[in-house]
Amino acid sequence: MARTDKGKRRMGWIGWTAVCIVLLGLVGYLAYRHAMQNNAVAVLDGADKLLNGGDGAIRLVAAERYGKDPAQKLEMFVPQGAKGALPIVVFVHGGGWSSGDPHDYRFIARTFCAQGYAVVLAGYRLYPQAKYPAMLQDGAAALRWVQDNAAKLGGDPARMALMGHSAGAYNVVMLSLDPQWLLGVGLDTGVIRGTVSLAGPFDFLPFDTPATIHSFGDAPDPSMTQPVNFARNDAPPLLLVTGDADTRVKPRNSRALARRMTEAGTATEPVLLEGVNHEGIIMMFARPFSRDTRGLDAVLPFLAKVTAPSVAVQAQGR
Repeated sequence: MARTDKGKRRMGWIGWTAVCIVLLGLVGYLAYRHAMQNNAVAVLDGADKLLNGGDGAIRLVAAERYGKDPAQKLEMFVPQGAKGALPIVVFVHGGGWSSGDPHDYRFIARTFCAQGYAVVLAGYRLYPQAKYPAMLQDGAAALRWVQDNAAKLGGDPARMALMGHSAGAYNVVMLSLDPQWLLGVGLDTGVIRGTVSLAGPFDFLPFDTPATIHSFGDAPDPSMTQPVNFARNDAPPLLLVTGDADTRVKPRNSRALARRMTEAGTATEPVLLEGVNHEGIIMMFARPFSRDTRGLDAVLPFLAKVTAPSVAVQAQGR
């Protein structure tokens, strides 16, 4: 009888331990689901940081505000131990023009600093605090800051490329195609050496989604909000990368802009990634998803080409 009681007590202890483990696992899973639903990009960035062993390979050289609004902020990173003036990638986040924080995209800095670039992560005012054209005014102001300050922080403003995902891709492409925004801050679109779009919306009339209605519904002339209407042969080179499984910003957007650019005199072909959806295209630039190298394989050669030193600079260096 004593042995049986002892066995029951042992099984009871093991059983309660198993229950606790299951409960802890459930709590952890629910916490993960909550984090993914509320700020999936921050979770992605945290995973990338962990798998990269921290931020030791990159150095934060600026965390500044370029305007009075809290969203008008940026961060600049360079590779640890970098010497000389590095080409610059200015990255603008997505989020339907209503969400997102540049701080959560440090995985972009880790990825591209490792390739020899200085990286600027730029934020902008969001709905409902702001609507079109605030995102473009803010993008231009951020580029003004880069042109004025990057050189003393290890970047080369003469070799600046833009990159954005989703809503951020819209922002950087409009800054590249419609000169009025940069002219408003005393810059010319010539300061942009090239622009990378990841799943960008470029031809989205009529406004029929909450994101477009909220951010563009009050525009006096909706046609003037569409990048396809600003295609020109003297624009900075565009790389339009999109997933063929993207149902949020359909590949037809990149196809339409590429067609308009080609008609304007600049042959442009979108890069379609098979089986990639809207979120997957940005996830490719963070661990552990960066094992799929198709995103980097498309972007890195383009960046290397457009940010290469000019002949005059190379000659001066000799």
